[in-house]
Amino acid sequence: QVQLVESGGGSVQAGGSLRLSCAVSGYTFRYTYCMGWFRQPPGKEREGVATIESDGTTNYANSVKGRFTISQDNAKNTLYLQMNSLEPEDTAMYYCVRRPGRLCRFEWGDYQNWGQGTQVTVSS
Repeated sequence: QVQLVESGGGSVQAGGSLRLSCAVSGYTFRYTYCMGWFRQPPGKEREGVATIESDGTTNYANSVKGRFTISQDNAKNTLYLQMNSLEPEDTAMYYCVRRPGRLCRFEWGDYQNWGQGTQVTVSS
């Protein structure tokens, strides 16, 4: 059973930065996998933010390109999301996700595991 635990959310002013972490535990041995971050703004639908494959291939939503960076530390079994130049529109609950296999997509239904979420609030 794979478990994902997010941390690092908080409240910042526009233009600030945060780094989200996702600790992965349990049976995680897979040659290939997708991991990523989704977010759900208040009153809106959930949306994909960034994904990373086991080979390091990354993908970003257009709204965060150039501002957010997804990375992973395999030795620590941890996924990160570095968020810079934060905007009020980035306010949301952020979720870490994971599934075996390649070809990561921004489709919530593709993922078998997700965390409880961490709240990010950006004030203007």
